[in-house]
Amino acid sequence: LDLDLQLQSVSEGVLVSGTVSAPTVGECARCLTELTGDVEIDLTELYAYPDSTTDETTEADEMGRVGASAHADTVNLEQPIIDAVGLALPFSPLCRPDCPGLCPDCGVALATAEPGHHHDKIDPRWAKLAAMMPDDERPGGDE
Repeated sequence: LDLDLQLQSVSEGVLVSGTVSAPTVGECARCLTELTGDVEIDLTELYAYPDSTTDETTEADEMGRVGASAHADTVNLEQPIIDAVGLALPFSPLCRPDCPGLCPDCGVALATAEPGHHHDKIDPRWAKLAAMMPDDERPGGDE
């Protein structure tokens, strides 16, 4: 992570503001190709001082606290960064907007498959009748 942050002491606590950037790695939601990229988020968080009015009037999980970890005069940026990055990332990342995905029958990536890639399927209701046909007349039987 690259952090470019400014910490300011304000009347009720410490105001942390700036940007966080990081490389990302994932896979296409349709064809499972590996994707790489970058994410950059703006971060603004207030951490309340112990015994301040803000500390006393907000729930424990609503706002961070200065010194909430075992060390005095520290702030924990982990959860706000995780939350902001999670919201900045796409829910279903795609390698390209028109990604055709995978073949539902054999699993080959349709983007790299031969043109017209398909599989002959017989309706299960007619499967018994198709089995009675000679092999050369059966759909897909000459392959």
